[in-house]
Amino acid sequence: MRTPTQPVPVQPATSARRPPASPGPDRGRRPAWQWPLFAVGAVLAVYLVGRGISELFIIRYGDPASYAGDWGGPSLAGVLAVHSGPALVIIAVTAWKLLRRTLPWPAPPRVQSYPGRR
Repeated sequence: MRTPTQPVPVQPATSARRPPASPGPDRGRRPAWQWPLFAVGAVLAVYLVGRGISELFIIRYGDPASYAGDWGGPSLAGVLAVHSGPALVIIAVTAWKLLRRTLPWPAPPRVQSYPGRR
């Protein structure tokens, strides 16, 4: 038993992430039914990013009649939001996921004693 004057034991710093799943032969693998969905999503993402980037170069900014009939028209902001907005979202989410996967996770702060005690 600890007396009030003894310091609180310091717990070792642990990662805030979940512990790894139990090791097994299929750890980290996707189920078979997810692969077709993943492939369709990847093809759709590549198409939307390519379309969003190409729209920035294809559109004639000085001629409003060239994009007035497009989706999101007649304003330039609406056309760019409809054609390049999904590409921006896909690129941002992909970058966020890659950064979360590669950067180290910060350890939680270590507490030396209870608040109000020395």
